Amino acid sequence: MKTIFKLVLPAIFILTLLLPGSVFAKDKSLIVGGKDYTEQLLLPELASILLEQAGFDVTLKTGVGSVIARKSLENAQFDLYYEYTGTAYTLYYKQKDTKTMTVPEKVYDWVKQADSEKGLVWLDPVKFNNTYTLMMSKTEAEKLGIKSISDLGVYVTKNPDKLIFALDSEFWERPDGFKGIMKMYNFRLPPKQVKKMSVGLTYQALKEGLVNSAMGFSTDGRIAAFGFINLEDDKSFFPVYNPVPVVRKEILDKYPEIKSILEPLADNLTTEAMQRLNMAVDVDHKAVHDVAMDWLKSKNLIK
Repeated sequence: MKTIFKLVLPAIFILTLLLPGSVFAKDKSLIVGGKDYTEQLLLPELASILLEQAGFDVTLKTGVGSVIARKSLENAQFDLYYEYTGTAYTLYYKQKDTKTMTVPEKVYDWVKQADSEKGLVWLDPVKFNNTYTLMMSKTEAEKLGIKSISDLGVYVTKNPDKLIFALDSEFWERPDGFKGIMKMYNFRLPPKQVKKMSVGLTYQALKEGLVNSAMGFSTDGRIAAFGFINLEDDKSFFPVYNPVPVVRKEILDKYPEIKSILEPLADNLTTEAMQRLNMAVDVDHKAVHDVAMDWLKSKNLIK
């Protein structure tokens, strides 16, 4: 009997090394974070599916604001999450150079270099630009003759009590948010005309006519589905917001394959693709995991 064990046990050990998702994969654990809106639920879901297929044991932690997400990465509560170049540049580093923040390559290089000194690595950027936007219903915007944020500012200055805005608290306060818009576009909005709510509710409030304008994200599928328009940012207030997987350096040193595993997302996620994914969740009410799986299968990125 002892002889049999001596022959069989080494064979079992070698077999576990060869099997995908072997017992050793359990040591390859990662915590993937995300923020508190649909795109930031989808991006970590897509990443986690690819990482799990490659043998990682992934824990998803999503549903937090930008500042908390950033702190979670710095404090090693997240191992990676998708951050936007413009958010890091304006919110975390308080930079204002429009010649840098409006050029994708420049703002990416700037935040990548700055974060490298903090042990954070920016991988390949996804090409779409999920910039903030101010939305109105197409019907009302045409009725009031508003196409751009400049038009909006002129209208508000002449009619300060006419329009109600839906914003979330973060967008109201952050340097690339609404206070900054009012300063650049030279208008003031009475506080009683601002309704603060979670960003997910701003679209519904605008759709139901509870507000006249709302903040949103340019890749959100509800903009087209609900008949909204994005007001033109004619003074280039908003920076470029390319999403990028940001990884703690000690994690990437341990698992350098993370870079190549996530590259297909950078190569395949276009603005149109992200709008369709967001719409599938927000308009068609499909589960985030199912939407992510279907898209990865359609691109032959998972088996």
